Amino acid sequence: MTATTADTPPPRPRRARRRGVELSLLVGAVLVAVQGYVSVGLAREGAVPPDAVGYGAGLGLLALLAHLAVRLCAPYADPLLLPIAVLLNGLGLVLIYRLDLETPADRAAPAQLVWSTLGVALFIVAVAVLRDHRLAQRYAYLSVATALVLLLAPIFFPAVNGAKIWIRIGGLSFQPGEFAKILLAVFFAAYLAGSQRALNHTGRRVWRLRLPTGRVLGPIVAIWLLSVGVLVLERDLGTSLLFFGLFVIMLYVATGRIGWTAVWLLVAGAGAFVIGRLEPHVNGRVADWLHPFASIEAGQGPGQLAQSLFAFAAGGMTGTGLGLGHSALIGFATKSDFILATAGEELGLAGLTAIFLLYALLVARGYRAALDLRDPFGQLLAVGLASIPALQVFVIAGGVMGLIPLTGMAMPFLAQGGSSVVANWIIVALLIRLSDSARAPAPEPTGPPAPVPVPEGAR
Repeated sequence: MTATTADTPPPRPRRARRRGVELSLLVGAVLVAVQGYVSVGLAREGAVPPDAVGYGAGLGLLALLAHLAVRLCAPYADPLLLPIAVLLNGLGLVLIYRLDLETPADRAAPAQLVWSTLGVALFIVAVAVLRDHRLAQRYAYLSVATALVLLLAPIFFPAVNGAKIWIRIGGLSFQPGEFAKILLAVFFAAYLAGSQRALNHTGRRVWRLRLPTGRVLGPIVAIWLLSVGVLVLERDLGTSLLFFGLFVIMLYVATGRIGWTAVWLLVAGAGAFVIGRLEPHVNGRVADWLHPFASIEAGQGPGQLAQSLFAFAAGGMTGTGLGLGHSALIGFATKSDFILATAGEELGLAGLTAIFLLYALLVARGYRAALDLRDPFGQLLAVGLASIPALQVFVIAGGVMGLIPLTGMAMPFLAQGGSSVVANWIIVALLIRLSDSARAPAPEPTGPPAPVPVPEGAR
């Protein structure tokens, strides 16, 4: 006898899909956004906006279509990712609509709604078409080539607000760097997954660090330096900082060595010091960060950062209420870089904390998927994609709150920006696919169980 009934492994427990939980959370997310829209109308006009029902129906339809795509194509995906994205996108539309009331000649909410619709459409396409995330690993070098082309393209177009990060053709404009960050995350994940063993076990030891050979580390360092160099030429320091942070995080996850993080932080610090000294645009932002009230003392009135700090202070714990703040005094970047100041003033510390917790939960669920995945490429890709919004929120929130110099990036889902909202919906779609692969049960064996050999003495 070579096998017994007891040797047969028990059947795998069926994992709950939790699509009903996702649908319930989506209903709550849509209701919260509609309630905010109504609150703005009541505060500003004393009446419910006439298109409140249409706004709620439109947002609800987008959420329902996205939910159906997940239910049919990624049934085991994390049930929290999609509701968080819908809630943040809905709150962003509410804040932009509220600021549009201060600038009737420059209405951004209708265009943002169109871009949000396009983002959800691409989300559905990505979830439906990409059935196996490992397929992306085959196109690593195509991804990095496309990313570099996207980063180089804005050099040939005029600068906007001191930075060459936009491509404008007629009335259409988009920011290619938003899509390049996703492609670079794919390349970093594919390359590091294939070179993981070489990074850990080859090279020379210098003091306490084992440095990999140039053949192993050279290509990825060259791509990273080229990307950051292009961004510095375009004066897009926010995205430069994002790419640097993404590279360091994924390199640390691939190697598990803290020493690498310290080395790259020292390199980044030295580079930032040199650029801050030599580049006038960056030097001006550093000066504003160090002395945010200098323009007031000079009798020229408060600058953008000072107005932002005043808005946060006016919000207090519970805020002034939606539609009742004065953050529009910040100026031209109120709906983009400084939209977080509107949330801080009108929702207060409590509302701002809730928004930060939504971002933290989105990032945490991405890291959870990385822990549950079985292949190195999927793990690194999940970490990279989840780290992108984490780094963006830190850079943007730190800038408008005076923690670090301003960088000019868009708050994920909240701020005005079509390229940003579309790219973030693609990130959520990829995290949905990765979490579905992580939570899906392993396929059941099709043939009879292999016989277990019995020791000679036990026969």
